[in-house]
Amino acid sequence: MSNLGQFDTDFYQSNYTIDNQEQNYNDSNAYGNLYGSGERQASKQPQPAPLVSPEMLVPSGYAGQFFQPASNLDYYSQSPYIDKLGINFDHIWQKTLTVLNPMKPADGSIMNETDLTGPILFCVALGATLLLAGKVQFGYVYGMSAIGCLGIHALLNLMSSAGVSYGCVASVLGYCLLPMVILSSCAIFFSLQGTFGTMSALVIVGWCSLSASKIFISALDMEGQQLLIAYPCALLYGLFALLTVF
Repeated sequence: MSNLGQFDTDFYQSNYTIDNQEQNYNDSNAYGNLYGSGERQASKQPQPAPLVSPEMLVPSGYAGQFFQPASNLDYYSQSPYIDKLGINFDHIWQKTLTVLNPMKPADGSIMNETDLTGPILFCVALGATLLLAGKVQFGYVYGMSAIGCLGIHALLNLMSSAGVSYGCVASVLGYCLLPMVILSSCAIFFSLQGTFGTMSALVIVGWCSLSASKIFISALDMEGQQLLIAYPCALLYGLFALLTVF
């Protein structure tokens, strides 16, 4: 018993009692109430307005379409743009039909204009067919065309009271080169150095010169002078026939 008493005296003595425990419990409840009320007050405070409105975040359901520029084909097929380039497909087709049919009357209003689209195409076609036939004659074709146009231009200005432009002469002579392209295309498949080739070349030269003279007298009002104009044209187209045959 003496040991137990000594243990009691040696044990740590504290002033903590049951009343202090109840007071601590009450303080903790008060602190919890205060913390809860602070949370409620914070939740009751107005929230700041968002930077982006909800309507902007929701898709508006726009049912339109994106801007689509016109294609190049639609742009280049517009008639004003073609007219600025001086290209009239209807006139080109009418001139081609006039050349292919020497007996068809020529329309002077259509023929008396500078249109080099068809002549350039026919000159290139003539050189290409000669190349396929094994003859590289591009230089001769272009050279004789330029010199021939100069000669016919000077002759027509001397014979006609109304002057004619160099472009008009080049256009007519170039379109009338189409039968010569047909002859050079035949030279690809068989040789023209013979009786048949010579007769064919003479027919083609007459065809070209007759068509050119018909167009010139129609455009320049030179009635009764077709043979005078057809002769120098036949000399020019005879040079192209020599290139084609030989």
